Amino acid sequence: MTEYKQEQDMEIEALESILADDFKEIHSSESGLNTSNRCFQITVTPQDDDLEESSIPPVQLGLVFSHTENYPDEVPLLDVKSIRGIHVSDLTILKEKLEQEAAENLGMAMIYTLVSSAKDWVSEHYGQDDGADFAEEEAAKEDEVIVPHGEPVTLETFLAWREKFEAELALERAKLMPESALATTKEKKLTGRQWFESGRARGAVVTADQESEEEDDDDIDFEDEDFEDDEEDMLEHYLAEKSDSSVPTARA
Repeated sequence: MTEYKQEQDMEIEALESILADDFKEIHSSESGLNTSNRCFQITVTPQDDDLEESSIPPVQLGLVFSHTENYPDEVPLLDVKSIRGIHVSDLTILKEKLEQEAAENLGMAMIYTLVSSAKDWVSEHYGQDDGADFAEEEAAKEDEVIVPHGEPVTLETFLAWREKFEAELALERAKLMPESALATTKEKKLTGRQWFESGRARGAVVTADQESEEEDDDDIDFEDEDFEDDEEDMLEHYLAEKSDSSVPTARA
């Protein structure tokens, strides 16, 4: 193990002990750094004595670093990213500030010094009020509801739209219907004279007459006196016919 490697491992152990949950190792692919070496991220929050421990701070910064081969005689690879509530333009300014401080501290372990500097900078630029305001703005953007603009729908406009839609649908169906079906439909439609000559008219007339007779029969009200008169008439008629038929027979 080289002297540089030993010194780097000792610094990692010290940072883990001091920063606890704010310190973690991440994969090089999510670090944003151009390296395959071990990468780490430190969560930095502004100094706020009034903030409860269980509360989520409105502003959080991620300080990402990786040791180079000859660190601390070389500056470490550095990057900063917003975990919550920090402007992108401010990240660029802070990164340049930390890189400058790293160059000024060559020859000694400097990561904790850079963390302290980042914490002071965040506290200065994103105090309790500024951080809360920015967090509220971000939350308002997420909750913003896009209200569609256009003509309001009423019963009249809906009925007009439906009528137009049904007409367009019927037109499309007619376009898709084969010509043979259209020709058959036209052949089945008879003129008034053809319909009359085909006998359908006479059938319709007979049917109408039958219906009329049935309605007349339904209107007849038979009473007992009517049946008695009919029986007497039938008896007289029968006797008269019998008398007429017997007269020639007696002469013979």
